[in-house]
Amino acid sequence: MGIVNAEHGVESTAYSLNHGTRRCNPFHELTRRRIVLAIPISFAALACLALFALWNSELPTRIQAETIWSGTDGHQASIQQLQLASETEVDPLDPLQSVNGHPTRSFRDNLRTDIKYISSWGSGGWSNDVISIVYMPTTFQSTFNSCLQINLIYLGLITDRVPILPMFMPSYLMLNSLSTDRTPLNFGDVFNITHLRQAIGKPILEWQDVKASNSTLLENLSCWSVWQTIQTVDKAPRQSFDPWKLKLDISYTKTPDWVKMIPNAEHDRYSTFWSLATLAFPSTRKANLVPPLPSPKHNVSLPPDEHLLCYDFLYYVAAHQSEEIGLDYSPAWRFVGQHMRWTTRLERLADQYIRRTLSLKEEDSIPPFIAVHIRRNDFREWCEPGVALDDCFAPLPVIARRVHEVQEEILERKAIEVAPVIVTSDETNRTWWNDVEEMGWLAPDHSRTQELYGNWYLFSTPSGSRADWKFSRYTILIDAIIHSKSAGFVGTKRSTVSVLAGTRVQSWQNGSTRMVQWGKPGADDHD
Repeated sequence: MGIVNAEHGVESTAYSLNHGTRRCNPFHELTRRRIVLAIPISFAALACLALFALWNSELPTRIQAETIWSGTDGHQASIQQLQLASETEVDPLDPLQSVNGHPTRSFRDNLRTDIKYISSWGSGGWSNDVISIVYMPTTFQSTFNSCLQINLIYLGLITDRVPILPMFMPSYLMLNSLSTDRTPLNFGDVFNITHLRQAIGKPILEWQDVKASNSTLLENLSCWSVWQTIQTVDKAPRQSFDPWKLKLDISYTKTPDWVKMIPNAEHDRYSTFWSLATLAFPSTRKANLVPPLPSPKHNVSLPPDEHLLCYDFLYYVAAHQSEEIGLDYSPAWRFVGQHMRWTTRLERLADQYIRRTLSLKEEDSIPPFIAVHIRRNDFREWCEPGVALDDCFAPLPVIARRVHEVQEEILERKAIEVAPVIVTSDETNRTWWNDVEEMGWLAPDHSRTQELYGNWYLFSTPSGSRADWKFSRYTILIDAIIHSKSAGFVGTKRSTVSVLAGTRVQSWQNGSTRMVQWGKPGADDHD
């Protein structure tokens, strides 16, 4: 009687309990034969796999060799294209990936239909724009629209649009008979745009990437006018030379009143990022359309463009409160501004000025120093009525007290003694500069900046009068970079130059900063 396999129900014939003899298992013999046959087959398969792997690893070399020795140009080109396609990865941040190709005569021909864009224009306005002189003086131009660029890029982030950055072109300078250089300065000439793209992980374009600089085609465009809403003195949209330079004829539509941060606030002109951002989306846009103004050249009235969203003026924009760009929570600074680093060329140029100012050799390392920005010249219009200029502006001993506070804070926080003090200012009074020198403070020598780097931007030198003012595109840039490289910074309250400088020092150098109050006697008194 055989043994029954409980799992399979098969009677085993391996042993016979009755006869006590061992019998052969046909299944066992079959398995043995299969194993014997499978061994050479397995070795053959492994050999084939090894040969295939070896051939595959040599494929690039074969393609390269065939490219070199091919006698047919077409065949050679196709092999080269195959090799390049397999080895080259597309960079989504490359400007060419966000447009149809190289700059075109018409900007619309270069915009991709599957991408939406956003843009705005520089500051300044026409020479008769008195409001821009009083409320937006040369501080804004002197920072080369940095705040506008920061706000524009941040709006691009929250609306998922590719920003197209305008050029730097101070309008009042172009109309000044003392200046002959009308060449605009592109964003990438000042800031490392490649680093910025990588830091925020989003593409960024300049107008030079979109429209050919030599194009003479005047094109229609329709934008939102924020300026008409945030102030009541000027009824027109904010004027700029950028559209003129770009050959754009713009029809403006006034933004709704609710974009203003503080309704009916006469002296506060701020709007909010998200109120402006809502206009980038169809439902809010449609619900707030009003009759647009006709364009100045073609006299056409068009609703705001949906493909290329644009605003006339983006300086006065904040998330929570006015003038927040210098506050630690500022989203525009945290997500954009802190990543706007200088170009390597300008950094090296500024380092040369710092070394000369500190009497260092080219091979010497730059020691920690305190930078001071004293804004005086055009701020005289903001002095309280009846207050003399000497009483309106903070005297040098008051500024020195702030410098000492910064030095003490750096010593306490970092155990570093910082002695050198580099002063920049728009003050032209020679006596005032003599007093600065008597304090042991230093100033960059800009006596040859115009000669070496050409005309473009207004700056004042330690001379005697306004008649001695000179022009140089690089002076304010050099000074701004010097500020940003300092271990500590002392600036002038209400100056955009100072605000951005102090924010850079805090963000980039983990430095200490102070702002000097002014406007009346004792304005900066504090314990």
